[in-house]
Amino acid sequence: MRAVVAVVVALAATLAQAQVGNPPGTTIPLGPFRIAGTLVNSKTGSPLARARVTIASVNNRQSTQSFVTEEDGRFEFHVPAGKYSLVSAKRGFIQTAYDQHDQYSTAIVASSDIDSEHLTFRMAPAAVLSGRVLDEVGEPVRNAQIMLYRESHIQGVSRIFPIRGAQTDDQGQYELTPLNEGTYFISARASPWYSTSGNPAPEGGKQLPSQIDPSLDVAYPITYYGDATEAADATPIPVRGGDHLEADIHFTPVPSLHLIVHIPEDPEHGVSLPVLQRTAFDGVEQVEISHLQRIGPGEYELSGVPAGRYTVRMPAASGELKEPAELNLTSGGELDMSSGNPTSQIKATVQVEGSTTLPRQLQIGLRNSKGRVTANQVDEKGEVSFADVVAGRYDLVAGGGGQTFSVVKVSSGAGSVSGHTLTVRPGSSLNLSITLVGGSVTIEGFAKRSDKGTAGAMIVLVPKNPEANRDRFRRDQSDFDGSFSLPNVIPGTYTIVAIENGWDLDWVTPTALAKYVDYGQKVTVDDRSSKTLRLTSAVEVQTK
Repeated sequence: MRAVVAVVVALAATLAQAQVGNPPGTTIPLGPFRIAGTLVNSKTGSPLARARVTIASVNNRQSTQSFVTEEDGRFEFHVPAGKYSLVSAKRGFIQTAYDQHDQYSTAIVASSDIDSEHLTFRMAPAAVLSGRVLDEVGEPVRNAQIMLYRESHIQGVSRIFPIRGAQTDDQGQYELTPLNEGTYFISARASPWYSTSGNPAPEGGKQLPSQIDPSLDVAYPITYYGDATEAADATPIPVRGGDHLEADIHFTPVPSLHLIVHIPEDPEHGVSLPVLQRTAFDGVEQVEISHLQRIGPGEYELSGVPAGRYTVRMPAASGELKEPAELNLTSGGELDMSSGNPTSQIKATVQVEGSTTLPRQLQIGLRNSKGRVTANQVDEKGEVSFADVVAGRYDLVAGGGGQTFSVVKVSSGAGSVSGHTLTVRPGSSLNLSITLVGGSVTIEGFAKRSDKGTAGAMIVLVPKNPEANRDRFRRDQSDFDGSFSLPNVIPGTYTIVAIENGWDLDWVTPTALAKYVDYGQKVTVDDRSSKTLRLTSAVEVQTK
């Protein structure tokens, strides 16, 4: 079941969903069944006292009970028959649901044939990652900007994204807490306090190289733990519950760039400057131009940026930015204003197959090869537009209003095509008609091993031709009796697999799933399927 904490919205885990008001909370009435157990520290196994355990009905999330554990870590609830989620909270620990993985957890079943009275509820202590940022002579760097990244499989493949920032104090120290268990990376950025880069040039002219001490005309490149200046070379930091880890970063100065750029000055709209970016794992980050100096009419000098390879976006005559251009900036010189192709524009009308109206807050997204989604909302006329689209291949994805959709047809002036992959060429202007199909079927079943329900298994609904139908995957975690539910399934042919301890698998990658799919259960959902499709036989749990 989906956890009641850390809920990740649908649409490739990136598109925003509508926030729906919750009804007033109620108390779960007393019942004949007992849900009881011990809350323990996942690292030491010792019981946790004075922690709050909250139980909520799966059918009504606002119906709850709470219990504060005693010294022995015990908790106990008396409830009617049904399914219940458990969530624990304690200072110094990560709030968690029972057997939580990503946004999923295992619900406890209260019934006469399920033992729900001897639970072990493990809670991870918060981890702390700290360290110092030091310069080339071992002195602390104050006010350095720290960025924390985390590896995640929540989109079905391993991706690394930034999650939090921090800043060093006057001793060059930083601290990041609380941290969940996982694999992290960190980077630091700062400018040398002694750098002469960006000092004003003599009035009426450019600063001569002879006037600058080369040893002081330097900058610090963005530096990752492991003292790497490229994200691909960064050292990963595995973090487990309760860890107190130290990770120091050491800066090494490199020559500062001095780049001349000629920019038309527009009195009405001002000056549009180039944008410098660098690849950071599965995304790009903008590089701050620390010094900008006007040295003549329409002529500017950019400095304070370390030499290296950059993605540069030059301003177009319209004031917008051109497409990114990869440049190796190793010294001074001039930025070529002609570099980079113009970006593209996309306009589309949207309809849902079999419906004359569109759901509220429907969004269409463009997902690139790195899993990044740019999403815009469809207006009341059923139209959506994207500006500043960089050339490349994109998957069209859709969702909103608590529903999921799949793009089944895209029409343009060139004709209609099946599927949802779009190729955008530089400087193009596309007018599309997008047809969606909604997911309305819920598949329910049981995951079993040797005819016994298995809790905590990862359940994956794998579509036929998975590479072309990534948005049709569905996931769940089996509950205490082995039951699972896969909502919003779109008509099609699928295979359901149940994998024990499979939470770090790239679960949308065909090669990673191939050996499990061969032994999975086939199921077909069509337009005639009922709203709830119950499997007649259990899905066999496979070992990772």
